[in-house]
Amino acid sequence: MTNLKDTLQYILNGITEPQDNVTVEQSVENEIEILEIVAPKEIIGKIIGKEGKIIKSIRTILSLSFPQSRFIVKIRD
Repeated sequence: MTNLKDTLQYILNGITEPQDNVTVEQSVENEIEILEIVAPKEIIGKIIGKEGKIIKSIRTILSLSFPQSRFIVKIRD
């Protein structure tokens, strides 16, 4: 995993099932990478976790893995 998008996709593949159709879209705005998780509504709860613990952990892992990068992780259904 050499970039944010691939790393995020790898983490999401570990959390969800292959048939869940979870994808990551990437864009850049004002030198900030925007990673948007696209998933069905019934899977979003699995990604967010109780009180947002899983998505917060994902953001922490990405921050530690890519300390030089500025990014935002969003979830879209």
